[in-house]
Formats: sequence, structure tokens, C-alpha cells
Amino acid sequence: MKWKIAAVSATAAFILLLVIVLGVQAFRSAFGMRSLNSAAIVTQVQRLNQLTTVKYSIQRVVGLREPKVPVGEESLLIMVQGEALAGVDLSKLRAIDVSSTGKQAVEIALPPAQLFNVFLDEKQTKVWDHEITWWTPWVPMDPDIEHKARMQALDDVRKTAMQMGILDQAQTNAEVSIRDLLAAFNLSVKFRKRPLD
Repeated sequence: MKWKIAAVSATAAFILLLVIVLGVQAFRSAFGMRSLNSAAIVTQVQRLNQLTTVKYSIQRVVGLREPKVPVGEESLLIMVQGEALAGVDLSKLRAIDVSSTGKQAVEIALPPAQLFNVFLDEKQTKVWDHEITWWTPWVPMDPDIEHKARMQALDDVRKTAMQMGILDQAQTNAEVSIRDLLAAFNLSVKFRKRPLD
């Protein structure tokens, strides 16, 4: 829930800043005044940092087996629910990425979407089974096997989110959010592909 509030707040602040910039720029140009420095505008937008636009919840069952010395093995089976957050990092916005294309139009080249965070929901993560070969009870259990399984689960959640297209969804959601908010102020926005750095 907190990420939704943060995403809405960041988007609203970004849109408000764009509206103010375009309004002041239109006012200045109507009265023959010097236009604003786009680098200064972008600096203010960059302070908004990460605009999180999508959250994926992914459930996985992770099994891990470790051979024991001299014989036997230890196995662990855990069920996890992982969360993956992605969006657009507005701190990477540059002055050349925002331009006015008309009286009430703006063109934006957003930075590419990125995966911000992947974590496990500890309330939904449970050890399902943990055992050692029954005929080798003298072999001690590995105290780090659960940590290793959780790290493997995080990696699985990350890979699955990427395969499911989280970055494409994050980019689309960022564009839709910005477009909808600007439309409320009677401004149209066009997004262009940002050239590779």
C-alpha cells in the first residue's frame, strides 16, 4: 500500500511540476519574456527519484539439496511469496528529455524502466520440509541452508518477474500515469524513445 501512495505522490508531483513549467513558459513567451532554463526544471524533477509503477507478487516453491560428507544429504523445501517493484528513475531525466512541442503539448523521453527492488514477504514464506538422510543422524545440519534457499528464491522471483515483462509493464504504466495527469490539465503529452546513453 505504501508503494501505491509513493507512486501516486511522485507522479502527481512530476505532473504538477510540468504543468507549472509549461504554464510559466507560456506566460513568459506570451509577454516576450525569456524562457525558463530546462536544466533547472529537470533538476527539480530529478528530486522525485524513483517512480514505482508496478508490483508483481510471485509465489515459488524452492527445493535445495546438499550432499553431506562422508555420506548422506540434507534437503530443504520452502514456499515463498516474493514481491518485485519496478518503475522509472526520474533522477536520470535530463534537460534534453523534456521539450515543449506546442501551446499545450509536451514531449518526454522517460528513462528506461528498471527493477527497483525484489524481496520476500516473510509472513508468506514457510519452511515446508527440512530433513537429513535418516541413516546418518550424526551428520550435523547446515545452519545456512535456509538462507541459501531464500537467496535462490529471490533470484527465481527476479528472473520470473523479468520473464513476465515487468519492465515493459512499468514503462507503459509510467507513461499512462503521466499522460492521464497531464490530460487533467488540458495538456497533451507524447513520449519518444530515449536514445541509448
